[in-house]
Amino acid sequence: MNNVILSGRLTRDPEVRHSQNGNEDRVVARYTLAVDRIYSKENQQADFINCVEFGKLAEFAEKYFYKGIKLIVRGRIQTGSYTNRDGVKVYTTDIIVESHEFAESKRTSEQNSNAPISNDVPAVGSDGFMNIPDGLDEELPFS
Repeated sequence: MNNVILSGRLTRDPEVRHSQNGNEDRVVARYTLAVDRIYSKENQQADFINCVEFGKLAEFAEKYFYKGIKLIVRGRIQTGSYTNRDGVKVYTTDIIVESHEFAESKRTSEQNSNAPISNDVPAVGSDGFMNIPDGLDEELPFS
């Protein structure tokens, strides 16, 4: 069985792509969730997990998801690979989201998204999540 349930915050606004396949409009949304690993108050870490949504879910994400919002997503793990422009094989692991829901009220989410984010060495922010280090964005297969 391949089931995943994650709770975390979006690290940036979703990247949404629209394409046409015949008469069918296809929508894909990609985003990264920062998911806490809690060991103790002094030693918090986070995982940055790539998520992909399709169709109506992606359209919803395009309208209502934004950096800092806290979500609960349910889906499955999918692995893959591609060869980048330099000829190097890159392995990927994504969560294919099958359902999502908001994990906090809009007011709470907006208050947390206004908190300053440091671009220095990764540090735990006031919301308990580790800030994303610079240069984390890797070359993606969809440019």
